[in-house]
Amino acid sequence: RRRLPLSLKGPAPALAVNDLRQLQGVGLANRRAGGAAEAIEAMYASTSDPLLGSTAREMMEAAQTLERIGLASGPPAGGAEYPRGELGRSLQQIARLIRAGVGLEIAFAEVGGWDHHVNEGGIRGQLSNRLEEFGSALAAFHRDLGDRMADVVVLTMSEFGRTARENGNRGTDHGHANAMFVLGGAVKGGRVYGEWPGLGPGQLNEDRDLALTTDFRDVFAEIVERHLGSDRTGVIFPGFQASRDRFRGFLA
Repeated sequence: RRRLPLSLKGPAPALAVNDLRQLQGVGLANRRAGGAAEAIEAMYASTSDPLLGSTAREMMEAAQTLERIGLASGPPAGGAEYPRGELGRSLQQIARLIRAGVGLEIAFAEVGGWDHHVNEGGIRGQLSNRLEEFGSALAAFHRDLGDRMADVVVLTMSEFGRTARENGNRGTDHGHANAMFVLGGAVKGGRVYGEWPGLGPGQLNEDRDLALTTDFRDVFAEIVERHLGSDRTGVIFPGFQASRDRFRGFLA
C-alpha cells in the first residue's frame, strides 16, 4: 500500500493505492470469505483509533466498487499506449477511474528518479529517458480519456528544479525554480504564463538557479476556484492567502 501524499491528507476521504487489481482483490477475497468480511469490518469499526476505522471502511467500500464494475482490467481507450514505468501505470489507472464514473474528484500520481548528478547523459541519457516517459505518459492519458478531457485538468509540479549552472557534481540537480505544465479541456494552451526572469548576470537566484516568479499555490488555487468551484483556498492551503489578482488566467 502506498503512503498517502501530504497534499491529500485531511478530513476528506482519500486512499493511496499501488495497483487497482490489488484493491479489487481485497473485495473479491472478502466476498468469497462470506462472514469473514463482516468480521473484518467489525474489527476495524471497534478500534479506538477513529482514523484507522474510517480508513478501513473507505478501503472496503472502494474495493467493493472496483469489484462491482470490473474496473481493474481492460485496455486503454482510443488506442492509447502508456509507457512502461510507474507514471504510465498510475495515469492509466486514474484514467480507468475517470472513465468508470466512480466519482473521482482529485487524483495524485508521482514519479521519482530525477537525481542523476553527473550521470544525466545526452539525448538518450537518464534525464532524457525520464522526460520521455513523463511526456509519453501524459500524451497517452490525454488520448485515453478522449472527450472526457473536457472535464479534466492535469497539473504537473516538482520540488526538484534544474539549476541554470552546472553544480559541484557536474549535474543540474536541486534547482530553485522550474516549470509547471497544465492540460485539459478548459486550459487555454499553447502559451507560457508568467514572467521570464532571465538567465543573465544578476537575474539568477544566488547566481545559480532560475528565479522564482510564481508561487505554486496560486496555480493550484486557480484550479481549485475555477475548475473545482471552491473558494475555500485558505482551508486547502493553510497559512497561505491566495489572491485572484495573482491568477495567471490559464483556464477559460
